[in-house]
Amino acid sequence: MTTDDLIYLALAIPVAGALLLWSVGRIQPVREGVSLLISAGLFATVAALVPAVMSGARPAVSLFEFAPGLPFAFEVEPLGMLFALLASFLWVITTIYTIGYLRANGGPHQTRFLICFSLALASVIGVAFAGNMLTLFFFYEALTLCTYPLVTHSGTETARQGGRRYLAILLSTSILLQLLAILWTWVATGTLEFRSGGILSGKVSEPVMAILLLLYVFGVGKAALMPFHGWLPAAMVAPTPVSALLHAVAVVKAGVFTIAKLGLYIFGLDNLREFAISEWLLYVAGATILIASLIALRQDNLKRLLAYSTVSQLSYVVIGVAIANAHAVMGATLHIAMHGFAKITLFFCAGAIITATRKTEISQLDGIGRTMPVTMGAFAIGSFSLIGLPPFSGAWSKYYLVLGSLDEGYYAVLAVLLASSLLNALYFLPIVMRAFFPTGGAQPAAVSGIAEAPVMQLVAISITALGSMVLFAYPQLLFNLLRPLVGM
Repeated sequence: MTTDDLIYLALAIPVAGALLLWSVGRIQPVREGVSLLISAGLFATVAALVPAVMSGARPAVSLFEFAPGLPFAFEVEPLGMLFALLASFLWVITTIYTIGYLRANGGPHQTRFLICFSLALASVIGVAFAGNMLTLFFFYEALTLCTYPLVTHSGTETARQGGRRYLAILLSTSILLQLLAILWTWVATGTLEFRSGGILSGKVSEPVMAILLLLYVFGVGKAALMPFHGWLPAAMVAPTPVSALLHAVAVVKAGVFTIAKLGLYIFGLDNLREFAISEWLLYVAGATILIASLIALRQDNLKRLLAYSTVSQLSYVVIGVAIANAHAVMGATLHIAMHGFAKITLFFCAGAIITATRKTEISQLDGIGRTMPVTMGAFAIGSFSLIGLPPFSGAWSKYYLVLGSLDEGYYAVLAVLLASSLLNALYFLPIVMRAFFPTGGAQPAAVSGIAEAPVMQLVAISITALGSMVLFAYPQLLFNLLRPLVGM
C-alpha cells in the first residue's frame, strides 16, 4: 500500500466507521466491537506512515482545486504526524474507556454519541494532514460541528446552554477573525500552502504581518487564549469521555496545533523572532497561564478545575511558538503530546470517580484513595506530569521551554513558567494528599459496593498513566520526529 493510499485510508476509516455504527448501533456488543475495530484500524494506518516521514518524505495527495493554485490537499509532515499519532492512539484508549463508562452510567443516544466521536476523529485527521490553510480551516470547522452534539449529549438545559456558548465562541472567532486572516493571506501572497520558513516574508509589511498574527491567534478559539477561553469550562457539562476528547485528543489540541502550524509554515520562525511581531503574544499567553491557574485554585468541582488547568497548560504551546527558537518550539510541540497523556488520565480519573461514587466535588474526596487506589494513583501520575516533575513526561516539554526562554533572555517568561509549576502543585497536590492522607482519618463510604470503577475504565486509566512515564523514559521517537521542524 502506498503512502497516498494510507492518507486516503486514514481519512476514510472513521467516516466509514460512523456509517457502520449507524447501521448496527442498536446491537450493543456489535456497536462496541465496531468502535474498537475502527479506532484500532485508524491507529494502525496512521502508524504505517511514520517510517516514511521519519526518513524525510512528505507524503501528499490532492483531491481537487477550490481555485487555481488552491487545492483541497493533504500533506503529512512531522508536526501533523505527531498530532495524528497522538489522536489516533488516544482514541483507541478513549474508546475502551467509553465502553466501560456507557455500560456503567447508561443514558440515551449511545449510538449517536459514538458516531459523533468517530466523525470528530475524522475531522482531527483532516486537521493533522491538511496541506494548506484552507483545507485545515474546513476540518477545523467540521470538528466544531461534530463535537457540538457531544457537548449537549445529556439534553439538559445546562448542557444546551453550554453547547450554545461552545458554538458561539468557536464559530464567531473562526469566521470573523481566522477566515479574514486566511483571505487576507491569500490576496497578499497568492498561496495558502504550508511552506518551511513561511509564506509572508517579502509579501507583506511588518505591521501587516503583526495584524495577521493577531487575527490568526485570536481566530483560533480552540487554543483557549483569554479572553476567548469561556467555551472550554462551559463544555464541562458534557459526559467525561467527551471532556477527555475535548481536552486531550481533539479540540484543544487542534487549536494549539494550528497555532504551531501558523508559526512554522505561514509566518516562519525567523520572521516571528527577528521582527519581534510576536512579543505581545508572550504577554497574552503568560497572563492566560497565570490567571487560569489562579482560577483553578478556587474550584471545588473537579472537572472545572481540570478545565481551567487546560486553559493554562495550552498557553505553554503558544509561548513556545511566540519565542520562536529551536528549544522553545521543541518544548511547545512536545507539550502537545505530553499534556495529552497527562490530561486525559486526569479526566478519565474524574469520570471513574463519578461512576463509582457519584462524587463531583474535591471536598468530597477525603480518603477516596483507600477505596480507589488505582484511580487515584493514576491521578497522582497525571498531576506530577503537568507539574513538570521527573520521571513524568511533562518534565521534558517544560525543560525545553525553559531552555528556549533562557536562549532569548526572556526572564519574565521563565518566571511565568516557574510560577505556573508552583500553582499546578498548589491545586493538584492537595487533591492527591486528601485522597490518600485525609485529615481525621476520613474514608468515603462505598457506593453500591463499588470500590473501583469498571475494569474497562481502569484499563484505559492505567494505559495513559503508564504512557506519561514511558514518554519520559523513552522520548527519542518524538525527538527524532520533531527535530527537522526546528533544525536541532
